[in-house]
Amino acid sequence: MRERSTSRGARRDREFEAFVAGAAGRLLQTATLLTAEPPDDNPGARRLLTGALARTYASWDRLRDEDPYDRTRRNLATRFARGTWSRYGALGRWRRDPGGVLAGLSPPERLVLVLRLHEGLAEEQTAALLGLSAERVRALCMRAATTLLRPPSGPARVAPVAGVSPS
Repeated sequence: MRERSTSRGARRDREFEAFVAGAAGRLLQTATLLTAEPPDDNPGARRLLTGALARTYASWDRLRDEDPYDRTRRNLATRFARGTWSRYGALGRWRRDPGGVLAGLSPPERLVLVLRLHEGLAEEQTAALLGLSAERVRALCMRAATTLLRPPSGPARVAPVAGVSPS
């Protein structure tokens, strides 16, 4: 009996390791976008992903026909939402994290934009995952996209060209 349990545990570990080998890169990229950290310096994203993977591993035997990537992505999103929204409020104050591409967005905007555009979730799936209405998800996504695509408000800076003096 003990040998059977040991072999089952070893099989579980191999399956999980294979999952992590295939999915960790994309999940880390998703976590990095959520935390708005630079890709080469992302300790918050790594902590977020580690927690989500640990939760997935803990429930590995109960997944049955459920997609482990989907489960881990849900864990990642809910951990991010709980951590940032409880810290800053769903619409309250938030700080801009320097460096990341999405640093100019609020945490809810980042979360919705990443789930919708980077992860490819439908509006209804995103709304169900976050416990928001589809209209709220649509509004957050549109506001985030507008913020990212808005041209700079000040005059454009021209980089000097070597050997050419500005006139």
